[in-house]
Amino acid sequence: MPNIRSAEKRMRSDAKKRITNLACISELKTLGDRLKKMAGEPAKARELAVKVISRYDRAVSRGIIPRGRADRKKSRIAKFLSGLKSA
Repeated sequence: MPNIRSAEKRMRSDAKKRITNLACISELKTLGDRLKKMAGEPAKARELAVKVISRYDRAVSRGIIPRGRADRKKSRIAKFLSGLKSA
């Protein structure tokens, strides 16, 4: 346990940030799973893909995930969409 007051405050704020960050990461995983299940509905999948990519960009801007990871995931989403037959 920290002895310094500022370190105690840092621990409290880190705990709050951790909860928020985990919620964001969980949402990204859920959206990705939902996108995979929409393989049979290309129009809806493309609509959801826009939302997922936007969420990845937002997570990067907030410093929750690294830029490279977001780019890799977005690239895989684009590859997945290109493999779908157009509606």
